[in-house]
Amino acid sequence: MESYLNENFGGVKSKNSSEDALRRWRRLCGIVKNPKRRFRFTANLSKRSEAAAMKRTNQEKLRVAVLVSKAALQFIHGITLRTEYKVPEEVKAAGFQICANELESIVEGHDVKKLKGHGDVDGLANKLLTSTTIGLTDTVDSLKRRQDIFGINMFAESEVRSFWVFVWEALQDMTLMILAACAIVSLVVGIVMEGWPKGAHDGLGIVASILLVVFVTATSDYRQSLQFKDLDKEKKKITIQVTRNGFRQKLSIYDLLPGDIVHLGIGDQVPADGLFVSGFSLMINESSLTGESEPVIINAENPFLLSGTKVQDGSCKMLVTTVGMRTQWGKLMATLSEGGDDETPLQVKLNGVATIIGKIGLFFAVVTFAVLAQGLLVQKFQEGSYLYWSGDDALQMLEYFAIAVTIVVVAVPEGLPLAVTLSLAFAMKKMMNDKALVRHLAACETMGSATSICSDKTGTLTTNHMTVVKACICGNVKEVSNSEAAKAMCSQFPDNVVKTLLQSIFNNTSGEVVINQDGKREILGTPTETALLEFGLLIGGDFQVVRRESMIVKVEPFNSVKKRMGVVLQLPEGSHRAHSKGASEIILAACDKVLDAEGNVIPLDQAAFDRLHNTIESFASEALRTLCLAYMEMENRFIAKEQIPVSGYTCLAIVGIKDPVRPGVKESVEICRSAGITVRMVTGDNINTAKAIARECGILTDGGVAIEGPDFREKSLEELNELIPNIQVMARSSPLDKHTLVKHLRTMFNEVVAVTGDGTNDAPALHEADIGLAMGISGTEVAKESADVIILDDNFSTIVTVAKWGRSVYINIQKFVQFQLTVNVVALIVNFSSACLTGSAPLTAVQLLWVNMIMDTLGALALATEPPNDDLMQRTPVGRTGNFISNVMWRNILGQSFYQFVVIWYLQTKGKQLFRLGGADADLTLNTLIFNSFVFCQVFNEISSREMEKINVFHGMLENYVFVCVLSCTVLFQFIIVQFLGDFANTMPLTFLQWFWSIFIGFLGMPIAAAIKLIPSDTSERSVKAKALTEGDLLHLSH
Repeated sequence: MESYLNENFGGVKSKNSSEDALRRWRRLCGIVKNPKRRFRFTANLSKRSEAAAMKRTNQEKLRVAVLVSKAALQFIHGITLRTEYKVPEEVKAAGFQICANELESIVEGHDVKKLKGHGDVDGLANKLLTSTTIGLTDTVDSLKRRQDIFGINMFAESEVRSFWVFVWEALQDMTLMILAACAIVSLVVGIVMEGWPKGAHDGLGIVASILLVVFVTATSDYRQSLQFKDLDKEKKKITIQVTRNGFRQKLSIYDLLPGDIVHLGIGDQVPADGLFVSGFSLMINESSLTGESEPVIINAENPFLLSGTKVQDGSCKMLVTTVGMRTQWGKLMATLSEGGDDETPLQVKLNGVATIIGKIGLFFAVVTFAVLAQGLLVQKFQEGSYLYWSGDDALQMLEYFAIAVTIVVVAVPEGLPLAVTLSLAFAMKKMMNDKALVRHLAACETMGSATSICSDKTGTLTTNHMTVVKACICGNVKEVSNSEAAKAMCSQFPDNVVKTLLQSIFNNTSGEVVINQDGKREILGTPTETALLEFGLLIGGDFQVVRRESMIVKVEPFNSVKKRMGVVLQLPEGSHRAHSKGASEIILAACDKVLDAEGNVIPLDQAAFDRLHNTIESFASEALRTLCLAYMEMENRFIAKEQIPVSGYTCLAIVGIKDPVRPGVKESVEICRSAGITVRMVTGDNINTAKAIARECGILTDGGVAIEGPDFREKSLEELNELIPNIQVMARSSPLDKHTLVKHLRTMFNEVVAVTGDGTNDAPALHEADIGLAMGISGTEVAKESADVIILDDNFSTIVTVAKWGRSVYINIQKFVQFQLTVNVVALIVNFSSACLTGSAPLTAVQLLWVNMIMDTLGALALATEPPNDDLMQRTPVGRTGNFISNVMWRNILGQSFYQFVVIWYLQTKGKQLFRLGGADADLTLNTLIFNSFVFCQVFNEISSREMEKINVFHGMLENYVFVCVLSCTVLFQFIIVQFLGDFANTMPLTFLQWFWSIFIGFLGMPIAAAIKLIPSDTSERSVKAKALTEGDLLHLSH
C-alpha cells in the first residue's frame, strides 16, 4: 500500500507543491461520499488561478503607469500645474480637500501630473488635514470622520459560517442520502403494512441514526472552523511604527488611516498605499503584487508605495493615502484568502488510503447485496411466488440494500483525511498557548519528522537583552557596567573623541530615542542599536541635540551581506564626515588610522592592528558581541548619489555587547540530541563569540566543526560532502551561506531541516527549508511572511516544543488510522462472510451507522487530540523516507482484526448454545450480543491504540479529558441503544450476565493487543531503528 500511495499520492510536498501534483491526487480520488467535506481543507485552485491573473494584470498596469509617469515627469518639468479636480460635497463637509477615489488614482496610477497638481506630498498632507512631522491628531471624533470618508485598512474576508452550514454539508454525503431515501420507503411501506407506530420503527431508526451522525459530524467540523478562525486572528496581529500627535508609537496596521505617517525599515511590509515623504536608499520588492522580482527604487521623484510590497533596503517615512479594499493588494488578498492553504502530505496520503479502502468496500457491498438478494430470490423461486411480492418481501429487499449502502458508509473512511485537520487544529491551538503560531498546516506535521535544526544565535539561543559592558577607546579597554563607570571612563578621554563617538552612535543608527506619550524616554530599534544608544546616553549624550548639530546626507542601512552600515554627515562648518559601524574585523580591515591615548589620529601599524585584533578576540572569547565604530574626514564635497567609502577609516572604538544565553537552552539542545535531531548554530557573529555561546548551549562538542562563512563558500562539493555532517557552528555567515547549507542538508543528506530566521535576507533559507521558523519579536514582516511557524517569544525552547507537538500530531494520526482500519476490516469481513455463509447480516444499518460514528468522528476526537508526552523526544525522527502506515501498525491491525473476527464469528455460529438462547427472540438477542460485543471490542481497542508499541496504555489517560469524555459517552449511548431503543436499533435488552460477557469479550482484546505488541515487526524496520539509535548513542557518547 505504501508504494502505491507514494507513487500516486506522494507528489504533494509539505510546501511549494506544484499545481500539477495538487490536481493529480484529486483526480485519483474516485470514491468520495461527501466532496464538500472531504475537500474542505484543500486549496481552491481556481481561486489561485484568478489571483495569478490579477498579478499579471497588476504587473502590466504598473508597467504602463511607470512609463506614463516618466513621460509626464519630463513633460511637466519646470511647469506649475493646477488641477481641475472638484472636491465632493460630503468630503468638503467633513473638512477634507480630497476624496478617496482621487487618492487611489494618484498612487495606483503613479500619476505624477495629478500629484503635482495637488501640490506634491506636502499639498496632499494639507488636504488630508495631517502633518508630515507630527502625523494625525487622533481625537475619536476626527478618526471616525476620517474612517467614514476614506474607509478602514481591512480586507474583505469570507463570512464566518454558521453551525447550520456545517449540518447542510454533512447532509451532502451521498450514502446518507441513499439511506435517507431507504428510510422514507421503509417508513411508508412499514406504516401501510403494520400501521403506526410499529411499522415506522425501522425507518425512524435509520432517520434518527442519520441525524445523530450528521449533528455529531457538524459539531466537530464547526469547532474546527472556530479554532482556525482564532488562529487567523493571531496571524493578523501585525504592528507598525507610526507618528501620531507628534509621538512615535506602535499601531496595528488595521488601525491605519489616510493621513497617517508610517515609518518603514528593512523587512517591513508596506501596510497601505502611500507616498514617500523622506528616507534613504529605499528599495521596494513588488513581487508579491506584480510577480516582478526586480526591486524598485523609491525616492522623491518616484514616491509611490503600494500596499503588500516589501522594503528590501533602506528606510523611509510614508504618508498613507489609500487603505483596505481600495488598494490592489486588498483586492488580491480577498481572492488569495479564498484560495486557501495547500493540503498537507498526510491529508493527501490518507485521501489515498480512503480511496483504496473505498473501492474495496464498494466491491464488498455489491457482493454482499448480491448474496443477500440471491438468497431471497432463491426462496421465492422455491416457493413459486417469485411473481408475487408482499410488503414484507419489499421491506426485506430494502433492508438488504440499506445494509449494502451502510457497508459503504463504514468502509469508506471519510474521516481519515479530516482526522489530520482535526489533530492539526488541536495542536495549532495548543501550540499558540506555547508561544508558537503555525502559519501553514503542513509545518505542524513536518516538524515531527525534523532531523536537523539550523538556529540563529542572537535572540533565539540568547535573550536579546543587550548591554554594552566593555569598550576599547583610544587603545584603553574599560568596563562600562553602569552609568558611574561609563561617566568615569568618559572623563578619561579627550572631549573631541567623546564628541565624535556620540556623533557616530546617535547618527549612524537605525534606532531612535523618543519621548513617548507618558512623557518618558524610550529607545526604539533593534536590541543591538538599543544597547549602543543606551551606551551613548550613559556617557552623557543627548540624542536630539547631537542629531541637530549635523545634517545627514546619505545613509546605507545595515544588512547581513555587507555586515556594516554607514552614514555621511554634513558638519556645521560645511565639511563632510563618514561614519561606519559593523562586524569588528570587517570595519577594522577598512581602517588605516587609529586614535592614540591622547585622541590624536595616527597611522594604524601592524602592532596597533594586532592589539586591536587581540582585543576583539578577547571580547569574543568572553561570549561578547563585538562591534567596531570608525569615521573618516572627507576632503572633497560628498554628493548623495555617490557610494559611501569602504576604506580609509579611523578606528574610533570597539565595543563588547553582552547578550546572555537563555535559561533552559542547554537542556533543550540535549533533548534534541536524544531525539535524534542535530542542532547547528548559524550566525553572523564573530567565530569566537559563536563558539563560546555554542559551548555554553551544548551545541559545539569536542568532535564538532566551527567554520566561518567565507571558508564555507570556498569548499568544493566533495569537501562539503565530508564537512557538512560535522558542522555545528557557522559564524560570519551570509544569508546565501545559510541557504546553501540548508539546500545541501536536504538534497545531499536527505535531511528534514528546520531553519530559524529574523531578517529580510533570511527569506530564501526559510523558503528553502522544510520548516521555516521566524522570530515573532525580532523578526521582520518579510521573514514572517516566508516562514511556516512564528516563534512568538524568540526562544529556542519553543522550537523544541514545536518539534514535540509535530511528533505528537504524526503519532496521533497513526494511532487513529490503526484504530479505524481495524474497525473497517472487521466490519467488512463480518458482514460479508455472514451474508455469504448464513444469508443474513448480524449488524443492521442503524447499528453500522453507530459503529461508523464511533470509529470516525468520535475516534478522531479521542485519539487525534492526545497531548504530547516527553517519551516522544526519546524516539528517532521519522525523517523523509519513513512509511506512514508502518509494519508495527499492520501488525496491530491484522492481529486485533483476527481476534475480533474469530470472536464475532464464534458468537454467530455457537452463540445460542453458549448463552442458552431459545424462543422467538433468540436470533434478535444473539444479534444484540454480537453488536454489543463488537462495540466493546472497539471501545477497548481504542484504549489499546493509545500506544502502538508500549504495553502500558493507561499512562496519562485520565489527564486527557477529551479521550475519557468520548469513551464515557460511547459506553453510555451504547447502553441506551441496547436497553431502551430496541424498536429503532433492532436490539433486545440484555441481562446483567450477558452485559458482563459482552464487556469481557471486548476487554479480552486488550491483553491480546499487548501480546501482539511483543511480536517483532519487520526485521528491516527494526534494523533501521537500531542503526539510527546506535548512531545517535555513539554521537552522544563521543560528545
